[in-house]
Amino acid sequence: MAYKISNIYVITAFLVIGGLLQGFDISSLSAILSTKPFKERFDSPTADQQGGITASISGGSFLGCLVNMFVVDRFGRRHTLMAGCIIFIFGSIICTASIDIAMLIVGRLLCGGAVGMFTSTGPLFLAELSRPETRGRILSFQQWSITWGALIMYYITFGTSYTKTEAVFRVPWAVQMFPALVLFTALFFIPESPRWLASRDRWEDALAVLASIHGQGNHQAPIVQAQYAEIRDSMAVAESQGKVKWAELVHRDNILRISNGIFVHIWTQLSGNNALLYYIVYIFQMAGLTGNVKLIASSVQYIINVVFTLPAILFLDRIGRRPALIGGAFFMMVWLYSAAGVMAQYGHYVPGGFDGSSAVTWTMNDDAKSAKAAVIAFTYLLVATYSFTWAPISWCYPSEIYPIRLRGKAVSIATSANWILGFANNYYTPPAFQNIQWKTFIIFGTFNVVACLHAFFFFPETKQRSLEDIDELFATGVKPWKSSTLPKSDRLHRLVEEADKGKLQLDVNEV
Repeated sequence: MAYKISNIYVITAFLVIGGLLQGFDISSLSAILSTKPFKERFDSPTADQQGGITASISGGSFLGCLVNMFVVDRFGRRHTLMAGCIIFIFGSIICTASIDIAMLIVGRLLCGGAVGMFTSTGPLFLAELSRPETRGRILSFQQWSITWGALIMYYITFGTSYTKTEAVFRVPWAVQMFPALVLFTALFFIPESPRWLASRDRWEDALAVLASIHGQGNHQAPIVQAQYAEIRDSMAVAESQGKVKWAELVHRDNILRISNGIFVHIWTQLSGNNALLYYIVYIFQMAGLTGNVKLIASSVQYIINVVFTLPAILFLDRIGRRPALIGGAFFMMVWLYSAAGVMAQYGHYVPGGFDGSSAVTWTMNDDAKSAKAAVIAFTYLLVATYSFTWAPISWCYPSEIYPIRLRGKAVSIATSANWILGFANNYYTPPAFQNIQWKTFIIFGTFNVVACLHAFFFFPETKQRSLEDIDELFATGVKPWKSSTLPKSDRLHRLVEEADKGKLQLDVNEV
């Protein structure tokens, strides 16, 4: 069986379009919220209404993850993503045609449902297609795609803001449906996950996919035979355990990895970075910036997001997950506490709001130019730190730590935590800025303290281990802070050597 697309990096480029669409959402309102056409069409939404509009896509994503738990293992990774594309396109059409807040929220809920399916399935799909030594890099492309989506959409909305018409929001919401069409078309030419095919007893197809992606079509290539043997053995263990039961998700043998996958998303959302990216215009209003200067300064965040995700792509498989998580949380805490301190010392309360935004009731003193620059610098440092550490790992870690029989459901549950916390972030951040101002940064900083401690005491290192080897890592019960020194079983490499010497000849009919 030959596939039209077999290069893993080309496949990755298409599958991370789901991340691009998530990125579109992050900034699709950032430059729009303060524009006159948006306020006139939607009757100048209050802080609560703005939070509801922004949060609706996260709420939809949470629901999409819940649906994904029941469809991703039943219908496969490809068909689940196809369904997500169709839902996203319909949601985009409704958003583009919106005439009131209710219609806009419905459209964003549909787009969110699709994004939930993309973010649950895409990283899972990539983890099952990639090799251990490059899995961190491959999955980091998901985050890089998100950053590009946020950057591209921000500048689209910034450009349309000059039209002074409803094109300021209708054009961006229409544009976002086209990447979904590209992904939908590409999925017809991308092979299904070999591990999902094996779980459906389609062994010949599974071997064909492995050969296509990792052996240039050669079924007898050592790496192909070795991966096939690993999957076969893993599936044999899974089948011996019978049908998957929901209770397995909270079984003592699985609870650590289930909770780790959930909390890596929870701490990612509570890091404070996403709240800043969604409401970055408000942050710079608090720093005293107005007009186009505010919008241009805000856009720098998205550029930093793109640039500082690159080191993760290049070095995550060398540095590892634990150092990045622990160090990232620590430094984000430093930047948030510092920004809060400067704002408290050099800012003042603004009754009724600042620069036409009712949610911004605190701004920097006019004569505090250095303090304003410091706040902006701290927000840039926060985004840079997040982009290199928690952002890419939040997609990588949950997709690699679960056993094959639970992977589809567990990844969906973990990703749903991302979106329910995202919903809370998006909904409560504007009222938080309005009511407790700079203290909002203190809250996010404290969450990072807890995340740092949690990562140190509970997150084992998983870099460069096969998915099957990671199962063995968790089974050993090793202390997470000692996991970096624990020798890898290196079973995959041994199987490769056996296959290379002709000692591992597998017949799919034997399975």
